[in-house]
Amino acid sequence: MAIKPSQIQAILQNKRTHFETFEKRQQSSLDIYQTAWQALCETPKKKLDAWLARQNGTIGARPLASLSDTEQGIHRSRLQWGNREHSLQWVNEHLQGITTFAVDGSQIFPSKDLSPPIALVQIGWFENPHTSAADYTKDIELDVMTPRDLELGDTSKPLDRLVNKHRFRMEIRRLVEYIEQVSDPEHCLVFFDGALVATFADAYEDEDRKEYVEALISLLEASEEYRVPLVGYVDTSSAHDLTTLLEHHSASVAAIPKVTDAQLLNRYMQWGDCTPIFQCDRTGILAEYKTRDKDYSDRIIFSYLKTNQGPPARLEMPRWLHKAGIIDRVLNWVRAEIIVGGGYPYAIETADQTAVLQTNDRQIFFRILQDWASQEDLQLRWSRKMMSKLRRR
Repeated sequence: MAIKPSQIQAILQNKRTHFETFEKRQQSSLDIYQTAWQALCETPKKKLDAWLARQNGTIGARPLASLSDTEQGIHRSRLQWGNREHSLQWVNEHLQGITTFAVDGSQIFPSKDLSPPIALVQIGWFENPHTSAADYTKDIELDVMTPRDLELGDTSKPLDRLVNKHRFRMEIRRLVEYIEQVSDPEHCLVFFDGALVATFADAYEDEDRKEYVEALISLLEASEEYRVPLVGYVDTSSAHDLTTLLEHHSASVAAIPKVTDAQLLNRYMQWGDCTPIFQCDRTGILAEYKTRDKDYSDRIIFSYLKTNQGPPARLEMPRWLHKAGIIDRVLNWVRAEIIVGGGYPYAIETADQTAVLQTNDRQIFFRILQDWASQEDLQLRWSRKMMSKLRRR
């Protein structure tokens, strides 16, 4: 039976004050954080540097450039065009001959309506050389996760998490493979659709957390070794690195509800604007970004970039880009990709479209699976509920 709109409307009206109270509290906290942000940005460089030098523990973020050289902590892009054609001319000036590459993934999770459990994982990628001399490339790779892959018998590991981890590793492996074969790294940009700091894995068991960290370290290592620019793009970020920095720097924000970095910055930014570069100095999983030879815990930097009408996106990058002095060039490549994509990087958007598994793909997968099992004299057991759905759809 369909939901009843009248019931939803009545409940929302009855609980209207809940939303009003939340909004007022958020705005009050935001005002205090923004006051503290302005005070931080107006602090003379020598004084701020001396304060930073005295901070021995993690403080969320450490600026790698002067904040006093900005306008309210923001670098203005001043990119304005009269029409779409002019903006695309700017795109062509910056992306001509620059190869962009992105990977994304999709999956069909194991269903309780099918025994034994089986999953399908697919990744897709998009390479665009931005030149008339070569065509773009789209392709996919898929893998079927069997009961053995899903580690049946270990009930402590949710199947969905195992599938997500496998997809993550496939995406990272493809990015690393691509970076290793890039012939012209100075004219290439690789996008990772997500954060390079795997804070989401903080709550996982040691083994799972380690696997996520090792995968991301392999990506950072490849980018640094082969000098291929890498950007981890987070469209909707809930990170608190800058607000954590403010909590350490200003007593006024020590005991109020947190706001996100993106909320803090949004009011100051116009399209194309970005923050200075900060080193991510976060507690938790970042401390595990170490190998026998190298410590990557201080090698991830970030900036916030205004890409559309919503809050700014977060860009995470390996620190070598800053040391090489190519951040501005890379940010312009990202801006150009966003113009083509209408507010989201075109390379990531196209990789997502390439990788995504539709409802029809799910039906095709199950049909192939059933046919193969029958041919091999293997028994698959479908629930009555699943069979009923398949008949009705």
